[in-house]
Amino acid sequence: MNATSFDIVHEVGVRDASPDKVYDVLTTLDGLAGWWASTTDGSPELGGVIDFHFGPGDINMKVVELVPAERVAWEVVGGPEEWIGSTVTFDIHQDGEWTMLVFAHRGWREQVPFMHHCSTKWAVFLLSLKSLVETGTGAPDPRDVKISSWN
Repeated sequence: MNATSFDIVHEVGVRDASPDKVYDVLTTLDGLAGWWASTTDGSPELGGVIDFHFGPGDINMKVVELVPAERVAWEVVGGPEEWIGSTVTFDIHQDGEWTMLVFAHRGWREQVPFMHHCSTKWAVFLLSLKSLVETGTGAPDPRDVKISSWN
């Protein structure tokens, strides 16, 4: 039996920043709190669980892969039901003066309205990450752009 799953994929470029700098905001609590959830704790080490605290509820990510300046991968172990068991990856590569970040949230069981909302919210937060690296200031929750009643 073939299990169907659906993915969210985005790409964003960060200008005049090294892959190391982008990797740093994905693998440190201060970095993560600077672009995604202002209140972030836990262990960003391989095998650790990072706890992201949002107004509507928490999201817990187990760190399953770390390749310095190249890749970060998480497994969702707590949060919205639709997210449990899905994976979030960040692939980083240099392209001239740009560091490119390919983001994926893979393993959605259904293309439901919440998936569409999350796709847009991930884009909002990736622009927050870009801003944090380029300017030193991101827009993490609760300062992010609100797009619907889900936030």
